[in-house]
Amino acid sequence: MENTQPRRSSLTWKTLALAGLQMVAGSPLRNGTGINVAEKAQPRRGSADIDVASRQYVWKPSVGDSWQIVLSSPIKANSQTMSPDVKVWDLDLYDNDVSTFQALQNAGRKVVCYFSAGSYENYRDDAGQFKKADLGKVMDGWPDERWLDTRTANVRNIMKQRIAYAADKGCNAIDPDNVDGYGNDTGFKLKKADSVNYLKFLAKTAASYGMSIGLKNSAEIVGSVVDFIDFAVVEQCVQYSECDTYSPFIDNGKPVFHIEYPRGAPNKVSSTTANNICQSPDTDGFSTIMKKLSLDGWARLCGGQTYTTKTL
Repeated sequence: MENTQPRRSSLTWKTLALAGLQMVAGSPLRNGTGINVAEKAQPRRGSADIDVASRQYVWKPSVGDSWQIVLSSPIKANSQTMSPDVKVWDLDLYDNDVSTFQALQNAGRKVVCYFSAGSYENYRDDAGQFKKADLGKVMDGWPDERWLDTRTANVRNIMKQRIAYAADKGCNAIDPDNVDGYGNDTGFKLKKADSVNYLKFLAKTAASYGMSIGLKNSAEIVGSVVDFIDFAVVEQCVQYSECDTYSPFIDNGKPVFHIEYPRGAPNKVSSTTANNICQSPDTDGFSTIMKKLSLDGWARLCGGQTYTTKTL
């Protein structure tokens, strides 16, 4: 059976998820859709050996950009009518095909490609490239995944290949998950400094392929990475009273894409629950949406509107 837990990488989330607790609050996009179809298109990327010096334009999202995230299954993309009508789409790198990304980009949208940069997934095509020494403990709640030693040259070479693959598919940015091994029982003695170093490697590699990069959760290292990370993707910061930790991104003109998983989603979310998110002073400037734990096509915005992106 498919695991329906959200892809939250922090230890606190995994502990609560295993206890079967559902999260409490939800919210919406603060600044409307604001799609500018005439916005300068990002150059198409080709193979990994393309001359990166020729890539002078790297798209970076802006504070307040509207967004949607769907990780449960591939979406049905139509360049004319997409629901919700938002600017940034965070989608699984492997589940969606090139035509999906192109349809979104032809309509002026931008594509952020999600993948795990800190875990071994036994079902991936590149699973056989990992060495025994790269693999740590099984991830709580994810029996098909094991923590990776992100310090090794082999792991970094594999992730460089994944980033090149994202570039080949036309992703505008990457959303690498599970980069907070320092806060989890990985089987390795990973420190915060190791995660910062790894993120510098990922950011440099992404930039060399013409893509920006986000920080997934990892509140403890925000101050160490905000200078070179382009945006944040944050889950349940209202639930954990940690939203203010991500304010340095807003202060530096970089967006925070924020998700809450409300009790009662999709049809029984109370107005009190939604208001607790939408009116939280610590989320000022955040691009906030409310989602189901499965991260399927359903989303609720702060104005109370609900949408369901069609999926395959």
